[in-house]
Amino acid sequence: MESSIAPRLQLSGITKRFPGVLANDNVSFSVRPGEIHALLGENGAGKSTLVKMIYGIMQPDAGEIRWDGAPVVVSNPKAARKLGIGMVFQHFSLFEAMTVLENIALGMDSKIQSRDLEAKIREVMDQYGLKLEPHRVVSTLSVGERQRIEIVRALLLNPQLLIMDEPTSVLTPQEVEQLFVVLRQLAAEGCSILYISHKLHEIKALCDTATILRGGKLVDTCDPKVETSRSMAEKMIGAGLKDVKKVAGRSFGGEKLVVKGLSHAATSHFGTSLKDISFSVRSGEILGIAGVAGNGQLELLLALDGELGTEPQAVVIDGKPAGALSPTARRGLGLCAVPEERNGHAAIADFSLADNTVLTARDRLGMVSGGLIRAGAARTYTGEVIAAFAVKALGPGATAGSLSGGNLQKYIMGREILQKPSVLVVSQPTWGVDAGAAAAIHQAIVDLAATGTAVVVISQDLDELLALSDTLAVINGGRLSAPMTVGSVSIEEIGLLMGGIHGTPEETHLAPGGELAVEA
Repeated sequence: MESSIAPRLQLSGITKRFPGVLANDNVSFSVRPGEIHALLGENGAGKSTLVKMIYGIMQPDAGEIRWDGAPVVVSNPKAARKLGIGMVFQHFSLFEAMTVLENIALGMDSKIQSRDLEAKIREVMDQYGLKLEPHRVVSTLSVGERQRIEIVRALLLNPQLLIMDEPTSVLTPQEVEQLFVVLRQLAAEGCSILYISHKLHEIKALCDTATILRGGKLVDTCDPKVETSRSMAEKMIGAGLKDVKKVAGRSFGGEKLVVKGLSHAATSHFGTSLKDISFSVRSGEILGIAGVAGNGQLELLLALDGELGTEPQAVVIDGKPAGALSPTARRGLGLCAVPEERNGHAAIADFSLADNTVLTARDRLGMVSGGLIRAGAARTYTGEVIAAFAVKALGPGATAGSLSGGNLQKYIMGREILQKPSVLVVSQPTWGVDAGAAAAIHQAIVDLAATGTAVVVISQDLDELLALSDTLAVINGGRLSAPMTVGSVSIEEIGLLMGGIHGTPEETHLAPGGELAVEA
């Protein structure tokens, strides 16, 4: 990119304070026309706050935002869109019972006749290769297709700057490549892109420039193509990045979790039915379950942790039938679980961290006696979790809602891991977590398995699963493939399974020697 090109967006001395926190401290950087610019940093580094100010969700306490050289006040998101700033959020804002066309119409700032809007949608889809049927109901779409809705909605406003927040967190490798083609085309046409992601290999492949924040301050602006993923991660955390260490030549013990013939009808119109799922996990073994979101991962976790009841013999924990037991009873048998959804499911935002600890650890760690909560025990254990997992919080009394998403995830993972369960089931262990914290969580999972715990990791991050898992299975349409030994199957082949190209047991099997065989 030629440095002589004037910036489209320029931030100068941007500062934002919250009670007890300096979220952004004198941050300055610029994004040029046609540039794909990465914004990197640990959880709590100030990325989200900065982006919210660019998009008009909040206002800076000090500093200046310039747009095409002129100072501007971005008073709200509508004002941002009027300037030419679009944003695709990590969590989609879609109504599942409505069509693609209806959802896009709801996101427009001005009323457009349905016929005219449909024509504009088809024009944008043709231009950028974003295949969608405007009259399809959203509930019938894959995650990748749902993301296309958000992108099309943003592109209809002819943005000059497009902000992408963790856009590939739930996409297959094939969908990621398709997205990159669109973003490169947009950049070639002069659109600036501000790209936020924790996947540093994607940053290297896609971005022209990277701005790195740490503790609210800008610490570097670099060319990601000449950096390594490790060097960028170390700039983010301000220290060396530790590799996950597995003990070589590990052997596994007896079966601790056995799932046999697990089936369960969808619990809602938009849910996925589980269909004859069978697998086992041995002591010390980590089983990874890959899959695109919405293929039964949620239902599987609920069936394993006891929120969905099944036949008693469908789930066996340490030799004891548990399929009909409640979550509390399963915890009594030694099973701990971390659901995908942090807010409301894994933690209650308005409760303190200590109170949230009591919700899952009260029986295993003796935090209730005679019907009364032992508040001191809860605070002590919560403090241990905060220290062990480097949770940025003001102590056990801080509310869960006061933590950044990544720090809340570290707390939730630590809360369950330090209970030393016999079986741990976790969904998306490092979703939205920075590289340093992800490495720490991964090491904690590996260390837990080394003590004899059987671990099930459900994730859409293939790199994560391949780094952690001893065996791997793919869930698609509520069916689980046969487990495969990690190292015997490629990311591309797993991606095909995740995408449902060859996702049934009849179509996929292991060839002699453990290789994945996919029939044409």
